[in-house]
Amino acid sequence: MPGSKILASAHYVPSDIVTNDDLAQIIDTNDAWIQSHTGIKTRHISLQGENTSDLATQAAKLALSQAHMKSEDIDLIIVTTFTPDGLAPSTAALVQRNLAAKNAWAYDIVTACAGFVFGLSTADKFIRSGTYKNALVIAAEVNSKMMDFSDRTSTVFFGDGAGAVVMTADAHGDGIVAGEEMHTIGNADVVHSGRIAPLTQLSPDNYPKIDAFSQIGRDVFNEVTELIPQHIYSFLENKSLKPSDVDYFIPHQANLRLIEYIANALNEPIDKFSTNIIRNGNTSSAGIAIGFDELRQSVNLKGKRVLLTGFGAGFTYGSILFEF
Repeated sequence: MPGSKILASAHYVPSDIVTNDDLAQIIDTNDAWIQSHTGIKTRHISLQGENTSDLATQAAKLALSQAHMKSEDIDLIIVTTFTPDGLAPSTAALVQRNLAAKNAWAYDIVTACAGFVFGLSTADKFIRSGTYKNALVIAAEVNSKMMDFSDRTSTVFFGDGAGAVVMTADAHGDGIVAGEEMHTIGNADVVHSGRIAPLTQLSPDNYPKIDAFSQIGRDVFNEVTELIPQHIYSFLENKSLKPSDVDYFIPHQANLRLIEYIANALNEPIDKFSTNIIRNGNTSSAGIAIGFDELRQSVNLKGKRVLLTGFGAGFTYGSILFEF
């Protein structure tokens, strides 16, 4: 039976590191408040002119090197982002150009912080079709360009970064896709970014105006705590598994306090949860991709189950299980 697995992974973050004290110089906040509420100490911010496609390209090159592949070996490129370079061309198309991946077609997926999980699920289906063999799935975000830096309730959370995996056709061996479950609940207000209002009249002064990222933090917390632990329990139960049967969890890096809540709700130790938010902040869809690569670099996953769970604006959420 056709299947897919992860062959290699990598990540890339901008070189500039912004501390909580740095933010306190421009926003009415402080290090103690940020750490107590979010767990974040630092974040990487793109201050050298790197856009989302640039971060994605760097992560993709590193992943291809890990897989000992050339760009021409790739059939499909999926970039998950809600901070694209622009609406058109797609960020994925720019990455395809940058890589000179002449045999690949490319497109973006926009499901905010759940993007990487949705991207993996999508690539898995294309590979299972038998038409495509190798896919690059890249999660890349330059959240900083979408921030209102007068809004301390959002700005302190976010950082920039990218992670990438190479998926290949294989129903056996390490890193196979063992199951998934995805959900969407339409909600336009709790989290939104980049909205452009339609016209109300014709005028030579009309020019597109885009809004900054905005979230209602308490509503986000309530949605996640009400839905995500039960989603994980249900997903695993449908596969005759319990949380204790999972060796490592990689949740969306939204907020360290949220990750701690999920761990407690699942009655699982926090050391089973891959976390990079303390150093990187919330990198939206890239957080899980970065966490996955960091886990692969730090431990031997042979014989392990790894559950990736994303959740974000939309409201979108889902999980994908890998067996190594």
